[in-house]
Amino acid sequence: MSRRSLLRALGAGAAGATLAGCGVPAAFVEPGDRAGRDSSATDQTLHFANWPLYIDTDDDNESKRPTLDAFSQRTGISVTYTEEINDNDEFFGKISPALMNHQETGRDLIVISDWMAARFVRLGWVQEMDRARQPNVAEYLDPLLREPAFDEGRLHSVPWQSGITGIAYNRKKLGREIRSTDDLWADDLRGRVTLLSGLDESFALLMQGNGVDITRWTADDFHEICEQTEKRVRSKHIRRFTGNDYIKDLATGDVLACQAYSGDVIQLQADNPDIEFVVPEEGAELWAESLMIPNLARHKRNAERLIDHYYDPEVAAELAAWVNYVCPVPAARDVLASSKDEETAALAEDPLIFPDGAMRERLAIARDITSEERMGFAKKWNSIVGL
Repeated sequence: MSRRSLLRALGAGAAGATLAGCGVPAAFVEPGDRAGRDSSATDQTLHFANWPLYIDTDDDNESKRPTLDAFSQRTGISVTYTEEINDNDEFFGKISPALMNHQETGRDLIVISDWMAARFVRLGWVQEMDRARQPNVAEYLDPLLREPAFDEGRLHSVPWQSGITGIAYNRKKLGREIRSTDDLWADDLRGRVTLLSGLDESFALLMQGNGVDITRWTADDFHEICEQTEKRVRSKHIRRFTGNDYIKDLATGDVLACQAYSGDVIQLQADNPDIEFVVPEEGAELWAESLMIPNLARHKRNAERLIDHYYDPEVAAELAAWVNYVCPVPAARDVLASSKDEETAALAEDPLIFPDGAMRERLAIARDITSEERMGFAKKWNSIVGL
């Protein structure tokens, strides 16, 4: 199960875009109004909101989370962990009334996707972290993830896990390799290709197929991929647009190639070794879902300590072995490689968890869609997708 959110329809996304823009200036929170009274010194608790299936659990007791329990044992901080984030827009709607009205959310730590994290940063809804209290983050955070366009210097966010949006295909059934995004448009794949339906999930890879530097793409680049995609829909080359249900289509053979997330493909390969994941020659999008501390959080210092705990390479390795996404702590690779368990040690060699040098050179973090762009772009894209 992927945590990458599907943009369901223009409704929620457009509402959020309007709120994030100039239309509601009162929603922006000035830097001086973001910090609350921090009770961390006297109240050893913390409320952590995350996505389902996004943390390690004990094999014999799923209610136990070994890496989280280890933090509590070491620090004495009790963590209330809730799996309440099922969709970025839905969660935005849940906590935005409190944030725009300068009220507490009841959460000290949240995990949201890049494009939604960008919205929170623009609105001033999350606090800057004290890196002096996070030596592991300062030392071990992957250099590829240090400078996203939406959060210069990573002052307000720290990746929880990362991933790649690339191409998955069934090599045995297709009978050839896919190396480039252009390979998706070959005649033998007509009607057997799917793309992701969410605007934020789909656009970057398509632009990279056109040779665009996604760290600085333009509106013209966006309209070009829309025109190309419309033509491929009309010619019935694109079978359909999907959320995570592309997994079923690929597994059954109804689809031979599709836009896909690296973490999903690791799970698919366990059942079908003929499924392959490709970072195209032109490049693929590297993304993250990041930890953020909402305004007025009562336990900011405790939250910073928990974040730093997960950047200890030993802890990062334990989490990576369970979730199988791209680990934001490259030093965890050596930890896994030294494991006496063969399956665990093999994870250190999996490029979908620890991308090798050649793959890393082809990865980039896309600049986010601005609040001014979002409504028009979402309307255009959703008209093509059929949302």
